[in-house]
Amino acid sequence: MAAAARGVRPVAGESFTYRVEVELGLGVTPAQLARQVDAILLDRRGWGDTRDIAMRRTGGHADLRIVLASPATTDELCLPLDTGGRLSCRNGDTVALNAWRWANGAPAYTDLGRYRTYLVNHEVGHALGEGHASCPGPGRLAPVMLQQTKGLQGCAAHPWPARGPGG
Repeated sequence: MAAAARGVRPVAGESFTYRVEVELGLGVTPAQLARQVDAILLDRRGWGDTRDIAMRRTGGHADLRIVLASPATTDELCLPLDTGGRLSCRNGDTVALNAWRWANGAPAYTDLGRYRTYLVNHEVGHALGEGHASCPGPGRLAPVMLQQTKGLQGCAAHPWPARGPGG
């Protein structure tokens, strides 16, 4: 099921649309997930401001589908990637958020909300053309494109594309 459309915080740059969907039976409604995804993607520390992109949720056709899915469905949506029932991915125009990971987080994060922020920003970053990054040095903030779900390589967990204070 998909969430309804939502307005956009205007910026001068290009426009990017996303659709939020939730697989039935996960105990999360599309509206609940959409509120969380909107808060992340429309935050000033996110991709919209760092890349000067107007992010807008739509209920119809979109540049990107963001889907909360069971581990089995995530595995299917991510093929040929092997997500092993635990990882999320971006595959074509689909971001598949693994519901197990959404509910349980990852060892790098003690705060589930911050982990979810990282997860959405990381996978949407791939949709915007960003590749994986490495830790810039021990104790430094992890780039959002570091695979923080798998570990921090000595960096400090960081869920936002923006760097610096508050980011």
